[in-house]
Amino acid sequence: MDAERPRSPPKGAPFAAEFTLLGLASDALFRQTPGGQFVRPFLPPERQPTTIKMCPTTESRPMPKKTVVKDYIRTIVDFPHEGIMFRDVTTLFADPRGFRMAIDQMLHPYAGERIDKVVGLEARGFILGGAIAHQLSVGFVPIRKKGKLPGATISQDYKLEYGEAIVEIHDDAIQPGEKVLVVDDLLATGGTASAGIKLIEQLGGEIVSCSFIVDLPALGGRKVLEDMGMDVHVLCEFEGD
Repeated sequence: MDAERPRSPPKGAPFAAEFTLLGLASDALFRQTPGGQFVRPFLPPERQPTTIKMCPTTESRPMPKKTVVKDYIRTIVDFPHEGIMFRDVTTLFADPRGFRMAIDQMLHPYAGERIDKVVGLEARGFILGGAIAHQLSVGFVPIRKKGKLPGATISQDYKLEYGEAIVEIHDDAIQPGEKVLVVDDLLATGGTASAGIKLIEQLGGEIVSCSFIVDLPALGGRKVLEDMGMDVHVLCEFEGD
């Protein structure tokens, strides 16, 4: 028999915990003495390992309480360029409670209103738009970058910081007179949203509102949409860009 293989301790042994240490053999079990020292049971003192300091477990670290949608959104510094504070909603999407909270709050202002279609702006607007359309039991329509839709489309260009971009919608996706809710994750300069609005209006759709998770007030997108006569609903704001 291998003398170093740990055995079950005798009844009443004064050890508080048993666990496996990373980097050691799977059967290298340690136990904590009442004095706080970690030792291998049943080895003579001269063969005991040196003192081991254990890191606290995640269970011992109190997690910050998340009570609003903004609490679930993390900020990535210098992405995608230096000086940019990227508001990352994937952490919100990954949390079932946070995601449900966001969808419910995006829907709440329109309770009782007629909505025939939900339009999502590429790309994270697809995630939100699909979930909202499901809750409303209505159709979902994507607005995509140029060349991504397979059928006949109409297009609209809009300005970027450097140059311009084009978005498209299928020309049969919205019927004249349909009530439309536009959704996306973030409202910055309003360029993509304003282009999407123009596409919907070209097809005869009537926009009920535009709903976003995050607004960046410093970039002025909300004013751009409101100047177009749009109702705008946001869940939270982040200062700066």
